[in-house]
Amino acid sequence: MEYTKLGNMDITVSKVCVGCMSFGKAGTMHDWTLDETATESVVRHALDLGINFFDTANGYSAGTSEEYLGRALQKNTQREKVVIASKVYFNPGRLSRAAIHREIDGTLRRLGTDYLDLYIIHRFDYETPVEETMEALNDLVQAGKVRALGASAMYGYQFYNMQLAAKEHGWAQFQAMENHYNLLYREDERELIPICKQMGVSLMPYSPLAAGHLARPTWNGDTCRSKTDRVAMGKYDCTEEQDMKIVARVAELAERYGVKMQQIALAWHWAKGVASPIVGATKSAYLDDAAGALAVRLTEEDVAYLEEPYVPHRIVGAIDLNPAEGVMLLDEKK
Repeated sequence: MEYTKLGNMDITVSKVCVGCMSFGKAGTMHDWTLDETATESVVRHALDLGINFFDTANGYSAGTSEEYLGRALQKNTQREKVVIASKVYFNPGRLSRAAIHREIDGTLRRLGTDYLDLYIIHRFDYETPVEETMEALNDLVQAGKVRALGASAMYGYQFYNMQLAAKEHGWAQFQAMENHYNLLYREDERELIPICKQMGVSLMPYSPLAAGHLARPTWNGDTCRSKTDRVAMGKYDCTEEQDMKIVARVAELAERYGVKMQQIALAWHWAKGVASPIVGATKSAYLDDAAGALAVRLTEEDVAYLEEPYVPHRIVGAIDLNPAEGVMLLDEKK
């Protein structure tokens, strides 16, 4: 395993992050999530591979993702050896001061820990003043409940304004950005990613394999997730025709290098300066593939070849207003 630092912090993370949306009680969010026994098996395998970075959220499977992850880590490792990230936003009060202070306590309780390594705001809150949110997050850092702060899917100007507010008041700034980024979705290269790089903010994108579309030569798969994940369908199905040109090139390079398609797709992330792509795993073998991808070194010509067919896409990730309370699944195909 290879490691890197998180933003400007002295926090060492593996260059593969385990996405824990795959963990939790089935039916509370998705039908394809792993039960507690299967979750522990995947977590144990990740630790054996040297992966120390785990990303969950307060809203994943009604909190059971945090619970399953917390118990799996307690049984199989020491707290100081892992880096745990969780999120806040899809909850009553969004990113208000009261909500942030309430939700961190719930997250820590479910994870069975007294501190979180990385606390990420899951979206931009259109109803809470930026200063209120950033001051509340800074309170958590000062109290020792959180070591570092991160943000997820938002517009570049929103992220910049939040960072600026923190800087002007001497509050803790964001160290990581968890955005939607892969070979089939590169819209954040226009503004958000350059801002992050300018500020020394680590990139830890979600959906690095575009919900599996970059891991197989055909658009549709045979897994339970590919058949039932209507969020993934909503994100990607409308651009299938143009995106299949990129999928074909991933398959071509995989054959040339003698590796799997997903390893080419992940190697592209590291070639682009990503710190730690988030890999959701319902099978331990998927983490083997991800760890093995670190040995793949793409040339500048490879990267250009993979990117050349890309055409602009509609924005998927950043939102234009707060969703209705209780809504967790955005971009769901109706």
